[in-house]
Amino acid sequence: MKNIKRYVHNQVLKDIKEKMVFVSGPRQVGKTTLARQIIGSKNGYLNWDFTEHREKILKNELPVSDFWVFDEIHKYRQWRNFIKGIYDVYGKTKKILVTGSGRLDLLRFGGDSLQGRYHLLRMFPLTAPELGILNEKDFMELLYLGGFPEPFFSSSEVFVKRWSREYRSRLVNEEIADIEKFQDISKLELLMLRLPGLVGSPLSINSLREDLNVSHKSISNWLVAFEKMFAIFRISPFGTNIIRAVKKERKHYHFDWTLIDDRGLRFENMVALHLIKWAAFEQDSKGSEIEIRYFRDVEGREIDFVVLENSRPLKFIECKWSDTDISGNLKYMKKKFPKAEYYQIYAEGKKEYIKNGIHLIPAFKFLKKFI
Repeated sequence: MKNIKRYVHNQVLKDIKEKMVFVSGPRQVGKTTLARQIIGSKNGYLNWDFTEHREKILKNELPVSDFWVFDEIHKYRQWRNFIKGIYDVYGKTKKILVTGSGRLDLLRFGGDSLQGRYHLLRMFPLTAPELGILNEKDFMELLYLGGFPEPFFSSSEVFVKRWSREYRSRLVNEEIADIEKFQDISKLELLMLRLPGLVGSPLSINSLREDLNVSHKSISNWLVAFEKMFAIFRISPFGTNIIRAVKKERKHYHFDWTLIDDRGLRFENMVALHLIKWAAFEQDSKGSEIEIRYFRDVEGREIDFVVLENSRPLKFIECKWSDTDISGNLKYMKKKFPKAEYYQIYAEGKKEYIKNGIHLIPAFKFLKKFI
């Protein structure tokens, strides 16, 4: 795997001067590589998955170093108390970096004993601007290989398929099942297999309940678990009193967009990941009130993504596979929110122009303004 510098690298170095830094994100997204890059040759790296390192943590025999990294420490049942004790004793003299998966991200929802002692940064898969993609060919390669470092740098679609299958199985059977203590893992796996085919449309929990013959509450709980463990993310509809928008059903997308067979929906999912990654970084690093939503009204008009700041729409974005004529739905919303920016982006094609305030642009060019 190539050892590239990830987009959160500099923010970690900045934040760690003030408090501990927690980096959370999906499994195999590159957190361990990031941690090793940041600590460099310093003798302070401890990984809970290594027996020797685990014994040092349990005995509280920590390396002599001014910088400690605790990788995968969230697997230790008493990790919160351990990290709190370490910080309270050494926080003024040591830099402390903690990495892990969704269990760290759960701290965002408050009520934990570590509150006020750390900065949390969420780390997402590779995207076009992070890779420096400047042409359609390389953009398509990312679309078909996905944004997780190992399969992307393999440059093999066969490897990608095998990796995705194994990754999904481990995520359900190890991480999600272990955290949530679900009884019926087979139904959980069926839901995970069903979801890629439903990307791009509002997700009906009632339909899933009927398909899997389980309760509404069970489906709701399983979807929340998938979100917690970075299997999927969901976006809510955008609506105000000047548009008759749908209000309830959310759309979902996958962190591993290679699970989606339909090329147009895979492209939409990939764009969604780019946007949500940027929004999360803006929230984590600047405290910005950035949201990503979608628009759909009761007449059936729909726009894939709406970027909001402080609940005000900044950008409306429609995804198309090729450079077709401008969407009528964008024209409709332009009349409703004339101060926002409007984009129709596409995976294939070279056209780029602005007409009536709507910008038609190749996706790789549009997305380079994000991260």
